[in-house]
Amino acid sequence: MSDTARTETKKRSAEAEVLAEFWHYFSENRGAVIGLFVFVALVLIAILAPIVAPHSPTQQYRDALLQPPVWADGGTATFLLGTDAVGRDILSRLIYGARFSLFIGVVVVTLSLTIGISLGLIAGYVGGWLDTLIMRVMDVILAFPSLLLALVLVAILGPGLMNAMIAIALILQPHFVRLTRAAVMSEKNRDYVTAARVAGAGPLRLMFKTILPNCMAPLIVQATLSFSNAILDAAALGFLGMGAQPPTPEWGTMLAESREFILRAPWVVTFPGLAILVTVLAINLMGDGLRDALDPKLKRS
Repeated sequence: MSDTARTETKKRSAEAEVLAEFWHYFSENRGAVIGLFVFVALVLIAILAPIVAPHSPTQQYRDALLQPPVWADGGTATFLLGTDAVGRDILSRLIYGARFSLFIGVVVVTLSLTIGISLGLIAGYVGGWLDTLIMRVMDVILAFPSLLLALVLVAILGPGLMNAMIAIALILQPHFVRLTRAAVMSEKNRDYVTAARVAGAGPLRLMFKTILPNCMAPLIVQATLSFSNAILDAAALGFLGMGAQPPTPEWGTMLAESREFILRAPWVVTFPGLAILVTVLAINLMGDGLRDALDPKLKRS
């Protein structure tokens, strides 16, 4: 076996050991494992929505307005979770709504993570007046209530799902900036960074290739928690009429459309609310497991 093959084999073995250790600590948290399975199921449902959904999310059945769920009096197997005020199947809208929830989480976390890491790296590595300027701007953003600031930004940009995601990303990014800055400041004076600098590595290589990989553990946990916050904030904006617009099958918008029927037909608000609750709870439980698995201080010997 050549030296290159041996090196590749050792590298794969080391990666397998790291993954095994990660799963060992992650699986010790039963709630995190349950949250992971629920999240995976949500992803599969979102991907297979056209196959698993019994009806189109926008199809209106005028002869079945406010049809109750199948187990209630007057329910039918055609609409397992009933219909809304205009005769649309609630189960189908919930299934397609999972797509929007995942889309919102991915876009918001990607934007927040990209901008937050870039600004945090600059603030922590460069320091000086640039650090002060960036952190004071982040402090101003954090001084406002998040939902209120998101409403103001959406009011400026205009109602809509994309503008709502941009606003949510802007209000969540200070957390990534502060985390990245703190991690960079604790790492930039370590021996391996000094060695890379002496070897001729430039500032960009030091920031993105040398320091950043050693700062990712807390950022991954924060990204998971921000994923659930993005879903909650988007649902809140949709409920207030500033997020996704009807007839988009987004869970917050579904709640806004059905709030006037909360006493007459409680199922139209119960199921979207439960979908938000279960999704956010699963992601938060998964985030707790990631924290336990990635933080060396929390690992038990």
